[in-house]
Amino acid sequence: MRRIKKILTNRIVLVALLLLLQFALFALLIYSAGSRSIIISISLNIISVLVVLYIINRRDKPAYKITWTAMILAFPLFGGLMYLFFKLQSSAGTFRKLQAHYEEEGKKYLHQDEDVLRASLEKLERYSVNINYLHGTAGFPVYDNTEITYLTPGEEFFEHLLVELEKAERFIFIEVFIVDKGKMWDEILDILERKAAQGVDVRLIYDDIGSIFNLPKGYEKTLEAKGVKTTVFNPFIPFWNSVQNNRNHRKIIVIDGKAAYTGGANLCDEYINAVQRFGHWKDAMVCLRGDAIYSMTVFFLLMWNALRKTDEDYSLYKYDFPRISSGVYVQPYADTPLDNENVGEHVYLQIINAAKEYLYIQTPYLIPDDNLITALTLAAKSGVDVRIIFPHTPDKWLVYMTGRSYFPQLIESGVKIYEYTPGFIHSKVFVSDDRISTVGTVNLDFRSLFLHYECGTVIYDGETADIIKKDFEETLGSCRLIAKEEVTKNLPGRMLQAALRLVAPLM
Repeated sequence: MRRIKKILTNRIVLVALLLLLQFALFALLIYSAGSRSIIISISLNIISVLVVLYIINRRDKPAYKITWTAMILAFPLFGGLMYLFFKLQSSAGTFRKLQAHYEEEGKKYLHQDEDVLRASLEKLERYSVNINYLHGTAGFPVYDNTEITYLTPGEEFFEHLLVELEKAERFIFIEVFIVDKGKMWDEILDILERKAAQGVDVRLIYDDIGSIFNLPKGYEKTLEAKGVKTTVFNPFIPFWNSVQNNRNHRKIIVIDGKAAYTGGANLCDEYINAVQRFGHWKDAMVCLRGDAIYSMTVFFLLMWNALRKTDEDYSLYKYDFPRISSGVYVQPYADTPLDNENVGEHVYLQIINAAKEYLYIQTPYLIPDDNLITALTLAAKSGVDVRIIFPHTPDKWLVYMTGRSYFPQLIESGVKIYEYTPGFIHSKVFVSDDRISTVGTVNLDFRSLFLHYECGTVIYDGETADIIKKDFEETLGSCRLIAKEEVTKNLPGRMLQAALRLVAPLM
């Protein structure tokens, strides 16, 4: 009974119930009005038709258009108004201002060294379109003078991070989706509290939805009292609106401008296998040392100052590294849902399209849009060895089943899909042709690709690619190849997956 009471009194459960109640009352009110009045009924149907025409002519992804059109046609009395209510809201203005701040401040501080750009284009002619896109269109510089350390699984990252945190003398910036009390966070917090007491500038951003099951309400005040300056991203409120979909899924840790991390790992115990919720959890991070750290620092400060409505000189947090002869070129990138540039998806598409020999992918979710499906199937049909490692044990059953609905099409085209049998794989990693790789936070699903704030880094380096490739091949030893017959013989399962695929853009 105590457990049931705890669940029912949980903040997100209460908020979810309020949201469902709002939706039910809204639908009932509109349906009731339409049932009593022919004029109202006809008007509502006309609104729905006009909204469908509006949706069809928008620049949204086709999958979004199909999903919303199907929902509106299924509920013509209130479907059109539901879409308008969901899309058109004043609260989005805050995020539009945040986007404007991003664009203005980003241009001010993210400058491209022209000599580095020229040298990278000469040495990496095959990937010049990747470099030019991220630099010229998205605004993210390419750097040399940087070293990369690939860290997997989460336990290795955690040990590495603790050592670097202990070295901090000036600042520690942390931005994550999830924080949860336990071994991992307790040990990190102990260091953060000590460092703050020593005068180190310690800042933390975490997402409210990501941590809502884990942290008590007002936890940011507890952290502030310990000297950890804390900002909660997009606090969840019991009001039905689309802005709640825009979550901060990024993982950025910068220490003194001398070391920076990004990748899949959040700050909770399953990521380091201190607890096992879904079997063995495999994740991947990268540690950057060198000039490329500055982009990661700017990404954090852009978010921090936009949310806190403050301003500061970002260049004060830049560390001038001595020259190193690593031969590595690196392009950190960030993605926002409020512009028309799907940076995360475009990074993936360009790596897929440039692949000639092999393309290895690790991803926890596989709900790609039409562009990614076409690129993956075309690569496989063109003779590229395309392999994807996918979890065996799901953390979200509906998302897992929706992902499996894409298996038949991919497998039939020649894509090899493997299940990570020890449990759950959470890495977001691409590696191709012993030369290019990317490690970051972007999942192969609609939320990561189009709704969330995300980040990652493209690495143009053969040594790093070899390390990631070796990790992939070793991981295959704990995987099971999915056969075509396995995903086509179960008719009831395929019917369920087809239904789930219809609403995949909303997952």
